[in-house]
Amino acid sequence: MLKLGLSPLPMDFLSGLNPQQRAAVEHVDGPLLILAGAGSGKTRVITHRIAHLISHHGIYGPSVLAVTFTNKAAGEMRERVQRLLDLTSPVGGPNVSTFHSFCVKMLRRDGAPLADLRRGFTTSFHIYDDDDQVALLKQIYKKLGLDDQFMKHRAALSRISQAKSQRQAPQDLLKVSADPKTSRLAKVYEEYQLGLEAANALDFDDLLLEAVRLLRHDADTRKIWNRRLSHLMIDEYQDTNRSQYELMRLLSQSHTNVAVVGDEDQSIYGWRGADIRNILDFEKDYPNAAVIRLEQNYRSTRTILEAASRVVERNKARKGKTLWTDGEQGDPVCYYEAADGEQEALFIADTIEKVLARKKDTRIAILYRTNFQSRQIEEALRRYMRKYIVVGGFSFYQRAEVKDALRT
Repeated sequence: MLKLGLSPLPMDFLSGLNPQQRAAVEHVDGPLLILAGAGSGKTRVITHRIAHLISHHGIYGPSVLAVTFTNKAAGEMRERVQRLLDLTSPVGGPNVSTFHSFCVKMLRRDGAPLADLRRGFTTSFHIYDDDDQVALLKQIYKKLGLDDQFMKHRAALSRISQAKSQRQAPQDLLKVSADPKTSRLAKVYEEYQLGLEAANALDFDDLLLEAVRLLRHDADTRKIWNRRLSHLMIDEYQDTNRSQYELMRLLSQSHTNVAVVGDEDQSIYGWRGADIRNILDFEKDYPNAAVIRLEQNYRSTRTILEAASRVVERNKARKGKTLWTDGEQGDPVCYYEAADGEQEALFIADTIEKVLARKKDTRIAILYRTNFQSRQIEEALRRYMRKYIVVGGFSFYQRAEVKDALRT
C-alpha cells in the first residue's frame, strides 16, 4: 500500500454521516459491498470515502481508482473530491473516470504488448465514434452485396455490440446461428473487425475487451497496474458487464481493496450486457467481504418508499434491504387506467391544471417511457395553453417537417 505523510489536522469527513454511511467511509482495507438504495446518499459516501482514504490514512491519491459509467457522473465525482481535499489541480488527486476513459489511458500508456494479439495495433490507435462505425459498415455492405433491407446499419452495429458485450467473436456468433440472416451478420461482424484492425482503430466495446486482453496476456503490464492501484471503487456495480467485472479482478490480483457500490433493485440494463450476477455473487468472489446497507432515504416521502418497496420485494434476484425515511408521509400514490393514449394525455393535462390552480408556482415534470408518447401529451397541454419544455429530445411541433407542414 502506498502512503503519504499524514496531514497534522485532516478534515473530518465523517461528520454529518449516518452510522451506515460512516461505516462505509471508515472501511479501508479488504473487499466492501455497499448496497445503496435509491436516494441514500451513495455519491456522498463514495466521495467522502475517497477523501478519507487520502487525507486521514495517507493513501497516495493516484493509487485510488474510482470508476463510473458516464463522463458527467465522473466529472461531478471528481469535482466533489477535489473540493473536499481542497485540491487546486488534479495533480496528486485520485483517478476518477469512466471505464472507457480508464481503458484508453491504459492502452495508450502500456498497450504495446497487445500487438501480439491484435494485428496492426499501436498505442496511437483511433477511437471510432458512431459516424465512423456506420461509414465502415456501409463499405462492408457494399463489398458483400448487401443493402439496408438486410438490416439497418445501426441495428447491425447494435447486434455486434451485444455480441462483444457477451464476449462473442464472429466465429462464436456463426456457431450459434440458427438462420441465414444471423450467418450473414457474423460475416459482417468479421469484416467489421478486420476493418477496424486495418485502420488501427477501436470502437467503444473494444476499449474494454482489449484492456482485459492486455492484462490477461502480459504479466508485466498486469503487475505494473496492480502496483499502481491500491484501492478500487466501482459505482453502479449492478450495471457492470462481464468485461468490466474481469477488468476489476485483473487490476486487483495483488490485493482485495475493492469497494463496489450498487443496488440490485435498480438493475435495468440486462438488454445491454449488464450482468446482475456481478453484484449478487460478490460475496462468493470475496468470502471475507464486508457488506453495508444504505437504507435511509433522503429523497422521497414515506408513501413513495412503501409503494416502491412493495414492487421490488417481489424480485427474485435480490440481496434484500428495507428503505426508510424520517421525511413526511406525503400524498397518496394515484393510479389511473386510461382507455387509450389520448385519454391518458388529457388526464395528465387536467391533473396539472388542478395542481396549478392550488399552487401556481409549482414545477411539474412528466415522465414517459418512449419518445412517441410526447406528441399526445404536448397536444393536451396546448389545449390548456400551457407552455412546456421537452428535455433530452425535440418537441413534436419544433421539428422542421412539422413546422413546414404548419406553414402551408
